[in-house]
Amino acid sequence: MTIDGEEWAQRAVTGAASAKAYRCPGCDHEIPPGTPHMVVWPNGSMDHRRHWHTPCWSRRRAGARPYRAPY
Repeated sequence: MTIDGEEWAQRAVTGAASAKAYRCPGCDHEIPPGTPHMVVWPNGSMDHRRHWHTPCWSRRRAGARPYRAPY
């Protein structure tokens, strides 16, 4: 998939496969352990993978910029 001219790979993570907390770059909130979410990285650069809430990644794919809550 191409976003802003860059190719991205993505993988869905089930809640059962998620054992630690991550910080979503789309909203800057925590993804708690056990929460289904997406892992996304630029093609060829798995060292730069990030964990996103599924709705945050869907908005990003649709062209929206990441949302940072004011709190």
